[in-house]
Amino acid sequence: MPVRPLPPNPNLEHLKYQARDLKKMHAARDRGAAQRMREFHPECRELTDEAIFERTVSLSDAQLTIARERGFKSWPRLKEYVENPELAERIKKPRHELIEDAVFRKAVDLLDAGDAEGLREHLKRHPKLVHQSVEFEGWNYFRNPTLLEFVAENPIRRGKLPENIVEVARVILDAGPDQASRDTTLALAATGSVALERGATVPLIELLCEYGADPNEAINAAALHGSLLAVRALLKQGARMTLPVAAALNDVELVRRLLATATKRERHLALAMASQIGWIDVMRVLLEAGEDPNRYNPLGGHSHTTPLHQAALIGNEALVRLLLERGADVTMRDLMWGGSPADWARHEGHAELEAYLRGLEKRG
Repeated sequence: MPVRPLPPNPNLEHLKYQARDLKKMHAARDRGAAQRMREFHPECRELTDEAIFERTVSLSDAQLTIARERGFKSWPRLKEYVENPELAERIKKPRHELIEDAVFRKAVDLLDAGDAEGLREHLKRHPKLVHQSVEFEGWNYFRNPTLLEFVAENPIRRGKLPENIVEVARVILDAGPDQASRDTTLALAATGSVALERGATVPLIELLCEYGADPNEAINAAALHGSLLAVRALLKQGARMTLPVAAALNDVELVRRLLATATKRERHLALAMASQIGWIDVMRVLLEAGEDPNRYNPLGGHSHTTPLHQAALIGNEALVRLLLERGADVTMRDLMWGGSPADWARHEGHAELEAYLRGLEKRG
């Protein structure tokens, strides 16, 4: 789920109201409240809706969730930003401009310039640099990146990559970043739009896997972002074929075979894949197997929405109708902007589909 950026002139009292509202929604067993707590409260990440509802939620719990929903590690840190307009304005800058460590910043500048030799020498002078990370606030990913993670240009900082990005990445890999850094970078490279546009996705995947990055750590993220080029490249690098991957590739027969042994999480991921890409036959198989069309999508997979939102977004009327036939709730709201599936259809200009969904909304 994307974080909710602080609005201009943020108001702490308003944020306190949001925390109290979240606490009330939890008490009312609201699915949206459970999803938000699963996404942003560190103690709820692996819990089901029911397990979250059974928890006692204090105001501090709700405030922590709100803070992390806004991209801050704690309520006091969020409060500090709200009360200091200079800090609130600062986080709007591109990430590399926020790096205060001069040695780390120089390494990123060399990376961005494509200066492989300069970067190699810089890393020789500062061998611990490859294991360091920087901290960014106001975001839900790329919050504590190592130097290697900057090679993917994901999130977008400059909108471009140096022509020799693979050579530059190899320089950093030769310096020995740890496994977590390699795995995270692989996922960023597999899902980044700039790398895809520049033709760097597959070369970066091949390089990172050469240096031991685990393709299984990245393939679901790639599939959830619709990057089938990356999915196929990761399979070539030894990633396992799982139910979500088969769903993303629209392999209906393989989906049927893998269903029996798939975990609950894999089934949920597969449902998200089918709705976001638009695979009707795969969706039908999953719904017939008992998957719930009204669950919010899993963490990391547009988790602020339901499958119906995603089907409406891509304008797939047949998929929308299938979901509705199987009990999808046309009135459910996304957790970022509070939009219904009809609102999502409108956003992408699917006028006829919007009208159809609006009519169902009115009927209740």
